[in-house]
Amino acid sequence: MVSNLETRVLRKITLRIVPFIMLLYFIAFLDRVNIGFAALSMNEDLGFSPTIFGLGAGIFFLGYFLFEVPSNLILHKVGARIWIARVMITWGLISGAMAFVQGTTSFYTLRFLLGVAEAGFFPGIILYLSYWFPAQRRAQVTAIFMAAAPLSTALGSPISGALLEMHGLWGYAGWQWMFVLEAIPAVILGVVVLFFLTDKPEKARWLDEEERTWLVTTMAVEQARKGVAQHHSVWRGLLDVRVLALALVYFGTSAGLYTLGIWSPQIIKSFGLPSFQVGLLNAIPAVVAVVAMVWWARHSDRTNERTWHVIGACLLAAFGLWLAGNVSTLLAVILALTLVNIGISCSKPPLWSMPTLFLSGSAAAAGIATINSIGNLGGFVGPVVIGVIKEQTGSYTWGLWFVASLLALSALIVLFLSHNQKRSANVSDASQLNTH
Repeated sequence: MVSNLETRVLRKITLRIVPFIMLLYFIAFLDRVNIGFAALSMNEDLGFSPTIFGLGAGIFFLGYFLFEVPSNLILHKVGARIWIARVMITWGLISGAMAFVQGTTSFYTLRFLLGVAEAGFFPGIILYLSYWFPAQRRAQVTAIFMAAAPLSTALGSPISGALLEMHGLWGYAGWQWMFVLEAIPAVILGVVVLFFLTDKPEKARWLDEEERTWLVTTMAVEQARKGVAQHHSVWRGLLDVRVLALALVYFGTSAGLYTLGIWSPQIIKSFGLPSFQVGLLNAIPAVVAVVAMVWWARHSDRTNERTWHVIGACLLAAFGLWLAGNVSTLLAVILALTLVNIGISCSKPPLWSMPTLFLSGSAAAAGIATINSIGNLGGFVGPVVIGVIKEQTGSYTWGLWFVASLLALSALIVLFLSHNQKRSANVSDASQLNTH
């Protein structure tokens, strides 16, 4: 039974932490995928082919991949407040500099540097939540935080579309205005982080002594259950087979997510719509996904089930991508993209609740970052493959089907991982019985 103290503490830390980190992720995701809207006019201005654009959009994730684990380990050492502030300020400056891209070299360079700058932000937040929220509440809280991604698409798409209409103001293109104006909030919020964020429950002066003691004790007990060895071993987080399996699962979901973020504006634009209408239509699937995501995560927490919640969501997204490659009307495309949005968004909270169930401390920092860094390579592969196939065939169909197959593979890996865990648990139970 939940005590009044527990209810009070969880409500207080939720209201203090979650809306703020949602705002941070909202801005982060917007700066990460607004390249999809810039492409509506930038590609023609700079002479970028679909292959060049796909590679430039995806190369972000190579920088992200290389610096993700070191960045998250630094966060664990120096604290979330300082490191997340550093991340936000540097990515804001680099994102704004995208307005001054002149050709392929500067395009590739700045996208790579943006990935380097942002490395560690998302897994850092996932790790940060594990300091504050018990495991049984983590999927729901993670879902609320991650709802910022589809919300960023829902609200950011019309904004990006409108900013493109500033074309010609003071001699600058609309996509240049979009990059500069959408980068400013990241720099401002980076400064705010230094004064607002609290590193650990022990330092939370906004909790009274009884509340702080309960939270510190509760989280310490949970960490202790995972074992001292797990707490201190970075290598355990890096090399755990379950971590590598979840990284492959996340690879498929990332390929789907960034296929949407980077290519869906151009897919909708192909029906001959102006940029602002593209932004409005691109927002519809994301709005539906936000509602579905929060409901699905609550159901996962309530039933304490993760495996089938991830599998079902991945298969729905795969079906949506397959459908998007088979239909030819605007209404059908929006419906298909809605299914993809729902599936991708719903898969992530239960998926991100899995690693902190068996890892903590430095191992958790390394494990979460490993999953995110390897998994986000899907954000490189998906957009690049779609760009290459689009240039070769003149159609998005085979590229969308390729990403759909990656999501189906993700579902299969989760099923295999669950089967192995159950078999290991049965063997462990049998050995314990034999020793008594």
